[in-house]
Amino acid sequence: MGRKTNKNMSENFKMIAKTFYGFEDILSEELLALGAQKINKGNRNVSFYGDKGFLYKSNLSLRTALKILKPVCEFRFKDINEYYDNIYSFKWEDYIGPTGSFLINSVVFHSHVFNNSKFTSLKAKDAIVDRFRDKFKKRPSINSFNPELRIEIHVNRNNCTISLDSSGESLHKRGYKKYNSAAPLNEVLAAGIVLMSKWDKKSDLLDPMCGTGTFLIEAAMIAKNIAPNLNRLSFAFEKWKDWDNELFEIIEESVRSKEIDFDYKLYGFDISNAMVKKAQKNIEVAEIDIDIEIVKKDFLNSKKTDEDKLHILINPPYDKRISTDVNVLYKKIGDTLKNNYLYSDVWIITANLEAIKSIGLRSNKKIKLYNSNLESRLLNYAIYPGTKKNKN
Repeated sequence: MGRKTNKNMSENFKMIAKTFYGFEDILSEELLALGAQKINKGNRNVSFYGDKGFLYKSNLSLRTALKILKPVCEFRFKDINEYYDNIYSFKWEDYIGPTGSFLINSVVFHSHVFNNSKFTSLKAKDAIVDRFRDKFKKRPSINSFNPELRIEIHVNRNNCTISLDSSGESLHKRGYKKYNSAAPLNEVLAAGIVLMSKWDKKSDLLDPMCGTGTFLIEAAMIAKNIAPNLNRLSFAFEKWKDWDNELFEIIEESVRSKEIDFDYKLYGFDISNAMVKKAQKNIEVAEIDIDIEIVKKDFLNSKKTDEDKLHILINPPYDKRISTDVNVLYKKIGDTLKNNYLYSDVWIITANLEAIKSIGLRSNKKIKLYNSNLESRLLNYAIYPGTKKNKN
C-alpha cells in the first residue's frame, strides 16, 4: 500500500535526530548552524535533510541529539499480513549481506494490530529472514551486541516507518566519561542546559556541585567549539555497505578545524574528594585545551570575591548524597547565592519540584525538562544587588 523507499544514498535524504523533551528548539538551532535543510520539529525529535557527509557530520557535531536515524521505508498496513508483506518486499540486500547480522528495535503507539513492541520486532525479523532464505538460501543472524545493521521500527496507528540507526550507542556516550557517580548527569542533557542558559562565553563558568564534571566538560567543548563526539570509538554507520572512510576523514578533519579560542575560566567545586578526582580524570580523558579547575570545597561556605559577571550551573545532589534535609539544602543554596554570589546568572536543574520553593528566590525562567525520566525544572536566577527573595 503506497510503500515509499529512499534508495539513493549519494543525494540528499531525510534524517531524524532524536532528543529529549524540551530540546527540540535548540536541536533545530544546532542543525541550522550545521547547514541542515528542510528542518522540521517533532515531539522529542527533529527531521532534516542532508547527504551522506552530513549524516557523518551530524553524528560528530550535534550536542543535543541522542541518535540520528535514516528512514528508508514508509507504508500503511491494516493487519499483520500486510505489515509482514511490506517488510518482506523491501530490498534489504541493499543494506546487509546474506551472512550479515542485524538488530531490530520497535516502538508502537495507538495500534490496533500490535500491542507489543517485541512482537512487532519479531514479525519484522521473520520477514527479513524469510526474504534472504528465499532469495539467497542463506539468512543473516540476530546480534544484540554488535550488529552490522541496527533497524528502528516506528508504528503509529496504521503507519509504519522503518529507519536505519546511524549512531549505534546513544550519542550521549561521548567517550570521555570513564569515571562515573551513582547518579551521573546525562551528557546530552548537560550540553542542552548549557545552550539553553544562553551563556555568552564572555565570563567564567562555575559548577559548584560538579560531581564528575559533566557540565564543565560540555561547557568547555561549547566554549572551544569542539564537536562532542570526536572521542567516540565508533558509529553504527561504519558497518554500513556504503561506508566511505575517506569521506568520513574529510568531514572529521573539517569538524576539528572549527575549534576557536576561549579566554575565560571554568571551575568546579565538590565536597567529595572522590568526586573531585573523578572529575579531574574525566577532564584529562576529554583532552580539551582549556583552563578547568576542580577543587574540594563546600559551595555553601564559599564566596565570590569580585564583581565580575559569573555564569553558574547547578545540579544539586540527589537525596541519598546529602546528609541534611533536602529543603534545608535548597534554602542554603538560595541563601548562599543571594549573600555570596552577586553578579551571577544562575541555572539550577532539579527533579525535586517541592524543594524549589525553599530556594527562596524569584526565578526569571522555569523550563520543564526530564532528567532520567524524572520530571524536572530548569530554573534561572539573576543575582544582582537588590535581588528579591520570593517564592518560586
